Amino acid sequence: MRIAVAQFAVGVDIRANLASCLRMLDLAARIHPAVVVLPEFCNHPSWYDDAAHCRSVALVPEGEFLSAIAAKAAAIEAYVVINCTLRRDGDRCTGTSLLYGPTGELLGSTDKQVLIGHENDCLSKAWQAGPVFGTPFGRLGLYACMDGVINETPRSLALRGAQLLCNSLNSFASDEASLHVPVRAAENKVFVAAANKVGPLIPEAILEPVSRQTGIPVRFLMGAGESQIVAPDGAVLARASPGREEVVHADIDIAAAEHKERPDGSDVFHWRRPSLYRSLATDPSDQQRDYRGAPSVSCALIQLASTGEAGLDEAEERLADAFASGARLAALPPLFCLPEQQVESPGAAARLSQAAVSALARRCPPDCYVATTLVVGEPPRLAALLIGGEGVKLRQGPLHRSERYAFSPLVDDVQTVDLGFARVALLTSDDACVPEAFRLAALAGADTVVVPALPLEDWEMRTGLLERSAENRVNLLVAAQPGPFGASFATALSEDFTVLTPWRERAFDGLLTLPPTLRAPAEPGVTAVEIHPRWAANKVVSRGTDLLAGRPWRLLDPLLANAPAEPPSAVAP
Repeated sequence: MRIAVAQFAVGVDIRANLASCLRMLDLAARIHPAVVVLPEFCNHPSWYDDAAHCRSVALVPEGEFLSAIAAKAAAIEAYVVINCTLRRDGDRCTGTSLLYGPTGELLGSTDKQVLIGHENDCLSKAWQAGPVFGTPFGRLGLYACMDGVINETPRSLALRGAQLLCNSLNSFASDEASLHVPVRAAENKVFVAAANKVGPLIPEAILEPVSRQTGIPVRFLMGAGESQIVAPDGAVLARASPGREEVVHADIDIAAAEHKERPDGSDVFHWRRPSLYRSLATDPSDQQRDYRGAPSVSCALIQLASTGEAGLDEAEERLADAFASGARLAALPPLFCLPEQQVESPGAAARLSQAAVSALARRCPPDCYVATTLVVGEPPRLAALLIGGEGVKLRQGPLHRSERYAFSPLVDDVQTVDLGFARVALLTSDDACVPEAFRLAALAGADTVVVPALPLEDWEMRTGLLERSAENRVNLLVAAQPGPFGASFATALSEDFTVLTPWRERAFDGLLTLPPTLRAPAEPGVTAVEIHPRWAANKVVSRGTDLLAGRPWRLLDPLLANAPAEPPSAVAP
């Protein structure tokens, strides 16, 4: 089947916006797509004088605007996804994605679950989760912009059987296209079709005054474009330009979204443990966290020339160098978990690990720590360990059963430890692929997460772990041996974060959540990095929108289900 996404500008003239939508649908029709996805807020920019103004420019399904969209869907014989503001009962308005069928019928709609900034003043959040739509060629789920900056809304749709996620965007941020959009595909192993805007995102007449008032350059008040179609492995199949009106398309085999296996045979839906995720669906007002980390901490990423027993002496030497240079926290790749990223003999690995813990502890000065993954205990089990001069400070076993480490028993929670300068959580490499695991670490109050990584897929090191840091706003140390999927890297939160507020350390850079990132070279050595635990306290991406507390916690029943729901066979009501 052929999927198309269209990007274009939307202004304050509603009739002109309708004309743009119809023109872009005609343009898309030339390539005969089965589905066309349009951007968010196609009727009017999401910038209003007040709630009454918002209501005055909002639409009703039976009105001229959406009736014309329905007629055009029938004319081009395609499914059309369009997002706009709708008038609801009383004085409510919603940001809503609507799906029209190839005969022009309205098949259903999905209200936005996570509002951002000014939207909170004028729009109402979704009261119920959006449906998954069955079609003759596959199952579709709809969401909009901020719903995809955090993982819960797309995750819920995928768990209910959606094979193609249609994401309508209204975004200035280049990190939505480079980070959040492709990760939503890869973590759920589904297709994503994302349509963004170009041109002004606020009324053109006030671009300059708003720029002067906020200090944000005018170019960052524009839609970032880069609409795209992404495959279940996170590969971008088609991407539009950053700045011009455009339609791009890709031909997909939607059945590929039925295959949820990783290279080791682990199923990314069946390894989930919903009983662990109940806190994600709990009122955030009852989940207070106290961030008291230091403004700055020296850390080190260590890469080795060899692994296993031969690498232990080298690890000790490099660790000593890192601490001598001022590091308080160092991260090592997993030890004794190779070759071929498998534990061939858990018992032998556990015996080696016992000696390794003692050796690494001897290299740790007071109040200095090193993290790695080892096989420990009897019976042997995989564990990410934080080791200090007195031995193991924190032990984190796997939360999810992967096939390559099937010998290891599981643990039931994410542990953190307060080191004085940071509250640290550890995650094993496979757990770090599960979005709920990072959420649990953030809910536990971690300001810094360390992942000793053994990646199996390209997306993990390229976008996945980086996105985990961004959507939870935590510092991140990823220690991996250089290989085909990349090398170690770290993210260090900056003090400046919330959009449309004064920034003190640096100029606004047009990114929404992506923290500054330092990547280690693809060679053995020690890479020094400064992280900033204290700044994890600010998770407010824009006024009224907290990355963690703002999750749609009332609508997360699909995350708590014991198994993925049976996919629908027909259009949902």
